Amino acid sequence: MTWFADLAGKRGRPETFSDAAIQFCLSEKVLFGLPLRQTSGMVASLLEMAELEWPVPDYSTLCRRQRTLKVQIPYRRVDRPLNLLVDSTGIKFLGDGEWQVRKHGASGRRRWRKVHLAMDTTTPDIRAVEFTPSRDGDSPALPDLLEQIP
Repeated sequence: MTWFADLAGKRGRPETFSDAAIQFCLSEKVLFGLPLRQTSGMVASLLEMAELEWPVPDYSTLCRRQRTLKVQIPYRRVDRPLNLLVDSTGIKFLGDGEWQVRKHGASGRRRWRKVHLAMDTTTPDIRAVEFTPSRDGDSPALPDLLEQIP
């Protein structure tokens, strides 16, 4: 893992931190349920304990970069052919809670998205993830899932 970003050769100020560094910070945020400012402080403490004098992304950098981050999923390499298990589940991201709907009735449109997962059957590793609208099935998402697998 490299902490600092490579020069992109694009116009404007180059990014200081690599995608892996931002993904590490955001993983710590989710793992410990921290706000972004506390995440920066925790990562700074971890780097200090590791005796690394590296800069730490601040909360605005984490907030801005999390929108466009391409997440790299770690996996174990296997020497045999890859068998994938593909399935999807729904996630409600907008709308009333279940209790409020039962008590007061539905008050508008509830929005769902599907999360399609491709998992290696021999190891418990998730190899690809794709988000689609709720009306899409597994088969239209399959080519996008296969493109993510090296």
